[in-house]
Amino acid sequence: MQPEAFTPEHFAWAFERGVGTVTLNRPERKNPLTFDSYAELRDLFRDLSSSPAIKSIVVSGSGGNFSSGGDVHEIIGPLTRMAMPELLAFTRMTGDLVKAMRSCPQPIVAAIDGVCAGAGAILAMASDLRLATPRAKTAFLFTRVGLAGCDMGACAILPRLIGQGRAADLLFTGRVMTAEEGERWGFHNRLVDPEALDREAFGLAQSLSSGPTFAHGITKTMLNTEWNVSLETAIEMEAQAQAICMTTNDFRRAFEAFSEKRSPIFEGN
Repeated sequence: MQPEAFTPEHFAWAFERGVGTVTLNRPERKNPLTFDSYAELRDLFRDLSSSPAIKSIVVSGSGGNFSSGGDVHEIIGPLTRMAMPELLAFTRMTGDLVKAMRSCPQPIVAAIDGVCAGAGAILAMASDLRLATPRAKTAFLFTRVGLAGCDMGACAILPRLIGQGRAADLLFTGRVMTAEEGERWGFHNRLVDPEALDREAFGLAQSLSSGPTFAHGITKTMLNTEWNVSLETAIEMEAQAQAICMTTNDFRRAFEAFSEKRSPIFEGN
């Protein structure tokens, strides 16, 4: 994918200084997702694996909200009329979006303001880092519409972020997690003023894009894959991963910069 030429149909895209910014932009409906936007987001994150010019990603929403989740009229209504094979194709497709977000090598920063609900909360959860404003309201509200809380990896990922008991609270009740709770529980990395959110999220992503991006990709891979292995296996995996990073030019560049008392300039190789 050529980042400067990418023109999505169902969300806004910008590329600057190695950072790709995805903006959900249906502000009149609080940026809901549709069948088409799910699929286009999935394809974007899949393509990132072969897009080395894109070093990091910001995901945000327009109009003072992140995302209200699946569109009631464009998704929820049609789902009630589908047969099981169609429903399973849909739920697998939405799960593929999360898998693509977790497997792409670029760090993903979610910039969360206002409503962050349903599938919108899942997009935030599936990101690597989350900045939020004090007015952010995050809700995994699937039980509110008669569905299980186990949607798009929520029962696997959310307990690892905030703990089993707190995840159970949110997934059983569908209640709003306040911004203060989210920061205290570790869901939000930090809270920022609403007027500073975009700037802070881009600044964080840009600082990551200036770092050793190959090593960032290895870090993300290890964070994901070590969930399901023993400590002994994890330590061996990390030994092999770190040895690979030690063969990179960025590792040499960092040593030379330290020796010369200057900041390193990483190139991702």
